[in-house]
Amino acid sequence: MAMDAAATQTVSGRVQQWIVNPNGEVDGLLLADGTQVAFPPHLSASLTQAVKLQETVQVTGWCAPGLPAGASVVRAQSIKSASGTTAADQPPSEGAPPAPPTPRAESALQAMNASGKIARVLYTDRGDANGVMLINGPTVRFAPHIGAALADKLKPGATLYASGYGSRSAFGSALEATRIGSSAETAVDVFAGPAGPAGGPARGRPPAGPEAMRDPARAGIRPPAGMPPPPAAAVQPPAPSSAQ
Repeated sequence: MAMDAAATQTVSGRVQQWIVNPNGEVDGLLLADGTQVAFPPHLSASLTQAVKLQETVQVTGWCAPGLPAGASVVRAQSIKSASGTTAADQPPSEGAPPAPPTPRAESALQAMNASGKIARVLYTDRGDANGVMLINGPTVRFAPHIGAALADKLKPGATLYASGYGSRSAFGSALEATRIGSSAETAVDVFAGPAGPAGGPARGRPPAGPEAMRDPARAGIRPPAGMPPPPAAAVQPPAPSSAQ
């Protein structure tokens, strides 16, 4: 999404809660008025050092379009604490090589499940639903096309069950869902979309809807090697067929 510097806005409020991703990185925060502030995970360390929970901050950035009534998302360009410390998302200098990706240890991920009532829906800076926060539970993340397919079920107060892979840290817990439903018994497989050759770009997304999410063979996402499958509801094996 193109961002015009002239369209930036500044909001202020008290930091109520960190938002974490399944890798354990802080990539957002909630203000006391319910505003979701999103920022790239590479700012996680500097931001959590500069800003503390319950502290009042000033956030300058861009407001996400097309959100449901009552939702507000700001993609932060900079966040200034009450003490004057600022964490900013600075673009690389012209001609500078891109920074190497932050290494992530697969051993840090673990099979997780969660169930509870949805406290709030999380959105991208494009206005697409890509996660939920459960009341007294972890954050559940999923791809935007899954959010679109399940939009009628992703409402505050609705009951959600999810299983997948994630992590827990001092800032919170989160998982990337591989199964979602209103209960463990009704959960269906969900995936982020088929991957291209050799881990390259996705060649297309599966059609929206639960039936399109049931086919693991089409998915490019697999659990890390050696990791046990995520917890799920017990399934009775089919009765063996009689031999003729």
